[in-house]
Amino acid sequence: MRDGVRLATDVYLPEGKPPFPVLLIRTPYDKNALKPIGEDGARRGYAVVVQDTRGRFASEGANLPFEGDGWWENRADGVDTLRWIAKQSWCNGKVGTWGGSALGINQLMLAGAGAQPLTCQHITVAEPNLHQALFPGGVFKKSLVEDWLRATQHAPDALSHWTRHASYDRFWQARDVSRRFHRVNAPAVHIGGYYDIFAQGTIDAFIGYQTRGGRGARGQQKLLMGPWAHGVLQTRVGELQFPNADQPPCTFHDPWRWFERYLKGVANGVDTEPTVVYYVMGAVGEPNAPGNEWRTANQWPPLPTRPTPLYLHGDRTLRFTKPTSGVPLRYTYDPNNPAPTRGGRELSIPAGPRDQRPIESRSDVLVFTSEPLQQPLEIIGRVKAVLYVASDAPDTDLIVRLCDVYPDGRSYNIAEGALRLRYRESLQRERLLQPGKVYRVEVDLWTTAMVFNTGHRLRVHVTSSSYPAYDPNPNTGEPLRAHTRVQTATNTLYCDAQRASYVLLPITNAARSSEALHQRLRQHAPAVRQSEHQQLGRHRHHHRRQHHHPHREQDARHHQVDN
Repeated sequence: MRDGVRLATDVYLPEGKPPFPVLLIRTPYDKNALKPIGEDGARRGYAVVVQDTRGRFASEGANLPFEGDGWWENRADGVDTLRWIAKQSWCNGKVGTWGGSALGINQLMLAGAGAQPLTCQHITVAEPNLHQALFPGGVFKKSLVEDWLRATQHAPDALSHWTRHASYDRFWQARDVSRRFHRVNAPAVHIGGYYDIFAQGTIDAFIGYQTRGGRGARGQQKLLMGPWAHGVLQTRVGELQFPNADQPPCTFHDPWRWFERYLKGVANGVDTEPTVVYYVMGAVGEPNAPGNEWRTANQWPPLPTRPTPLYLHGDRTLRFTKPTSGVPLRYTYDPNNPAPTRGGRELSIPAGPRDQRPIESRSDVLVFTSEPLQQPLEIIGRVKAVLYVASDAPDTDLIVRLCDVYPDGRSYNIAEGALRLRYRESLQRERLLQPGKVYRVEVDLWTTAMVFNTGHRLRVHVTSSSYPAYDPNPNTGEPLRAHTRVQTATNTLYCDAQRASYVLLPITNAARSSEALHQRLRQHAPAVRQSEHQQLGRHRHHHRRQHHHPHREQDARHHQVDN
């Protein structure tokens, strides 16, 4: 590398006369585990280059995650590796990259560095902005980060390397690929799941490459989104079995077809397939329930939507009508007794949709429920909550969850968001609370695609903890992991006419085909500033599968992404 560090690199060459098209795979999970893929690629006529990233296994350098994979501080290992490949006699000048999770993040950083030659990429469950995934809303994803660093045996100071940058400060800004999409110049496949830890990042990368990339990237991207956690092409996620979730109506999820087209120039039709292939979830186990189907589109979001407020009322109900009155609702959050995590976008603990009833009886979880739906309700896109809150503490967290309640009472989490209130104005700047003052805050629940069936109810949780997924807020306002004490916080949520809290749902035109629902929304939903939803939909710079086996060989057929 440019700073003298040497990276251990295996090269698998095909039989026959060079030069060959090249596949580059850079991994922190041991290049030796990818020997079957290297051999398979060589049999298919590719030169396959598999490299241990900096500080990992046989490579030299500091054992810190992703610190050699970008473009900062005189380290650009991917760029240097590509330049080395281009000089080899067995390289024909066409280089593609491949991999998921950490390997996918490496690919994004490589493209964001403007590396050449880069002909195409195949990226599964990855994140261009690590701060968004590791500190969503400024709240540290405790189990995700700690368990991954422990399982992968990164350096002892790797955790503090990240946690001393809780804000979206210069450290994260310098490492954020989303600020560098204009440097990307290659067609790519982006694959993700609504319950994946990098769910929003997958969509952000697709949109960024597709609309803000260089000439070779703009309009040349593919997106596949399914009802998956951190592993794709599965039918069972969490406690639900989604029909045909392993059978998307496309072939671009097969990396060999993608590479055949872009590295070998074979006109196999993969580039003419729909730009976006996405699964719309629905009620599971109910015959003829809408949803639970694959759809295609030319862009994301795929359908026009009307961001529609679903209001939280003081009697713990959800309605499309704005409250005319209502008493504030209070709960006490104790950092020593946080609400437990049940499913969601997790890596090392059980992920996906899971019945939330065990936590809905807690006094520190406010639960709001709608009447049974008279017709299906479809939402596709980014969900957010707008809440009016106060606290008697200088800082506290909000966890907001949208659930689908079945007629038998099961309550499954659909989308979730978090916000550390010191970051209510900006993820770049902290501002502590004035005790008792009421604040209007927004919580990003990321993206989903769901049809709530007739007879189902919508449910919203508002609470201040989810352990061990999120690091419990000590409520003292002290820096992350530097608090000297903890205190309880009495948090207040307002649901009256002047301070109407709501969840903003991206309801599709298809969902409003029923005239009754259309009339209901037209009469009772006030005009919502379209710019609010658009602003959240843009990437904000302010700001596994269920069991993780970091050394398992990658199963290319099922696209498992542990490696």
